[in-house]
Parts: sequence; structure tokens; C-alpha cells
Amino acid sequence: MSLTAAHSRLAKTISGSVCRNESMAKHTSFRIGGPADLFIVCDTTADVAGALTVLAEELVPYTVAGKGTNLLVSDKGYRGAVLTLGRQFKKHVRDADRIEVGGACILAYAVQDAYAQGLGGLEFAVGIPGTVGGALAMNAGAREQWIGTVTESVTMFVPGGGLQRLRGDEIGWGYRTSGLREKGIILESVLRLTPEDPIRIRAAMEASLARRRRSQPMGEPSAGSVFVNPENDSAGRLIEAAGLKGMRLGGARISDVHANFIVNDGGATAADVLGLVGKIQMVVKDTYGIDLQPEIRFVGELG
Repeated sequence: MSLTAAHSRLAKTISGSVCRNESMAKHTSFRIGGPADLFIVCDTTADVAGALTVLAEELVPYTVAGKGTNLLVSDKGYRGAVLTLGRQFKKHVRDADRIEVGGACILAYAVQDAYAQGLGGLEFAVGIPGTVGGALAMNAGAREQWIGTVTESVTMFVPGGGLQRLRGDEIGWGYRTSGLREKGIILESVLRLTPEDPIRIRAAMEASLARRRRSQPMGEPSAGSVFVNPENDSAGRLIEAAGLKGMRLGGARISDVHANFIVNDGGATAADVLGLVGKIQMVVKDTYGIDLQPEIRFVGELG
């Protein structure tokens, strides 16, 4: 792996930016994480293709990140390159009852744009942080609705295969999964919405946001739900029933609002969070015989 050569070549190849030793704490909602060897902002599709070619030739591993709203990055950082999408991929453009949305577009912007255009279908996404690409990767949603239900198509860049467009019905949507992250880099999508009365849309958005405010520690640094809900149960209920709500390790704490959230009270490390994750898994397994599976994504050497 030649980071120096990769950095030099990338600086000449892409129109976006490339930085050495970039603190990932600045790029995650947890505000936790050591430096990435390379941090690459790809502003165009050509940038994505060029960056992946350079990284492959210089044998530099990479991972893709959006706004980092479900990431826990190692205190040691990431030995390789972190790719994120820039300018070209932040668009959201209406076409009749559809919105073309870039993978780097903040999901909240797409929600507000749909409302402004009198298009319903995204009300459930009010208050969900992060980008549209991240939402598609994990099929973000609430209760009976999720982003997969309104996705007409997704355009990806597949390493070694170039651009690929998938119809919504070709994607393996599931609970908190879509399989897209394993296929490649999500560049954009077309969301199919429904013309609605703006008053009704607004009321649904306010109701959805009120539910989130009551049940989630909004405004505190976290990575969202830590664990996937087991079938026919709630991870938060199991954690709270096991007596773990409010438990603290270093600067990390299991939220008093919702036990399936771990928050950074200030100065938390990845080791603190990982320690709480392990404690929760052990106690819930011993108490209920249930193996909780993480929903957050771990990046870097966390052991």
C-alpha cells in the first residue's frame, strides 16, 4: 500500500479534494474517531471512477461514508481511504411525481422539497439524519414505511463494472437492509411520490417528528439505533428490562430516553461505546437468550 503515491495521483486525477490524516470525529454524528489515512471527496462520477482506479492500483483499501450518522470509527482511525460524495451528488430535482435525488443529498432536504412540491410519501423520514444514499443502504424507515417503498430506481457505481441502474423491485429490501452497500457506491435515486394536500403532508410530518422527539435522544451525539430489533420484539425494551438504561462507561452512556441509543456525553471514545455494546449483548443474551445484532457500522480496528 502506497499512501503517498495514492495521495499524489488522486490530487491530479479528481476535481474534488483529498486530505491526509483526516480526523473522522469531524465526519460522524457520534463525534468519535481517529484519523483516516486518506479522506476523498468525489464531486463527479468521473471522480468516483478515477479514485477507485487509483486506490486499486496502489492497493489502498477504502470504505464509503455519507454524513457518518450510523458509524463508529476506531480511536486508531482507518488505515486506508474514506470516500464521500460531493457537489454533483447533492441535487434533488422534481420531475412530475418523482424526485431525482443524489446520494449525498441530506435526507431532510428531500423531505422538505417533497412537502414544498405537494408530494407525499416521505413524511415518515422526518427527523431521520444522514444522506439519501445512507438511507437507501440501510432501508431507513419507521413502523410500516421505509424508503424502499418509494424508490423507483437506484444508480450505482460498481467497482470493475461501471454505472449500473437498478429498478426498485430488483433490490433486496429488508428490515434495515437493502444489499446495496455490498454492490457498490450509491450515486443517485429516483423516488416515486404521490400528489397530496400540503396540509395533510404537514400534519403527518409533524406527527412523525413529535413521535421521534418523545422517543429518541435527538440533539445528543449518537449513531442512531445501536441494535436491530429482534423479530417480534424491541431491542430498546430488552435493554431497559435488563436494567441497563442509563449505564455509563467513560464518556458514553446508554440513553435515558431510549435504551437502544448510546450517546456521547463528551469525550467518549470508540472503546467506551464498544464496551457498552459488548455489555448490552452479554447481559441480554444471559437474561433472555437473544443475540442482539448491531445496526451501527464499525469502521477501522476496534479490537
